[in-house]
Amino acid sequence: MKVAFFDSKPYDEEFFRPYSNESLKMKFFETKLNEDTVSLASGYDVVCAFVNDTINATVIDKLYEFGIKLIALRCAGYNNVDLKHAKGKIGVVRVPAYSPYAVAEHTIALLLTLVRNTHKAYVRTKSFNFSLNGLLGFDLRGKTVGVIGTGKIGSIFAEICKGLGMHVLAYDKFPNESLDLEYTTLEYLFENSDVISLHCPLTEESYHLIDKNAISSMKNGAIIINTSRGALINAEALLEGIRNKKIGGACLDVYEEESELFFEDNSNLIVNDDTLALLMTMPNVIVTSHQAFFTKEALSNIAQTTIQNINEFLSTGKSQNEVI
Repeated sequence: MKVAFFDSKPYDEEFFRPYSNESLKMKFFETKLNEDTVSLASGYDVVCAFVNDTINATVIDKLYEFGIKLIALRCAGYNNVDLKHAKGKIGVVRVPAYSPYAVAEHTIALLLTLVRNTHKAYVRTKSFNFSLNGLLGFDLRGKTVGVIGTGKIGSIFAEICKGLGMHVLAYDKFPNESLDLEYTTLEYLFENSDVISLHCPLTEESYHLIDKNAISSMKNGAIIINTSRGALINAEALLEGIRNKKIGGACLDVYEEESELFFEDNSNLIVNDDTLALLMTMPNVIVTSHQAFFTKEALSNIAQTTIQNINEFLSTGKSQNEVI
């Protein structure tokens, strides 16, 4: 069995290579999977893809033509796959939960960094500037956090917030009554939250969940955090909200136009995304490079589950983590 990995990085090879043997051979391609690169998959049985690979109808047809049996996503999200077109042609599996603690903890790290200005202090003290001017923060205890999406990540994040003494409001299309959370409407959550954190999947319904109207209904000075999917937020509306001081700050580990930027070193390039460039100039905006999942534990779980998905699907034609 031969598996072609696309959009692979050195850390992918480090964690997947131990599973390679005579019956499971791997080839790691640095390039992303798209219409221009799909020909590289010819001669393989399985394609292993990541969040920013483009798996549209044209790519799926080519994979099917090549005899590809399975698209194994080494991530939880699958909005980059045309599932309707893949149905009946190629199986699609994913890794639904690799380390919800990693993402929840990174979300808290971003929030604490923003409200206590530790990122600014770090840069300052490197130059032996120990002034406290401009570093004034605020307590999280007693503040209200609105958690949108209460799956594994969202519920863990909510519990951490409770531990910090925050009041938690929650919204989910399918509330989990077994959780000790105060579920409310999305409108009420927007109007009453000091911090809003996104932990829901990207669907047609949730696309631009945070838009101009949503921002206008929020408390003045509200902080928005997104460690889920970039397109949950209309980036231009967020920029406008920060500029007019309606939004008190933003922590973004994802961005709606990230596919050609994130996971790559663009430090010597001129980035043509004006909205992202302007967001990153704002003193109350923190952007990280889709790294919330990036822990040793998570990468180990991703590799193990992906290999299990491949073996299970090719052996039985089914997988517990099958998307279609």
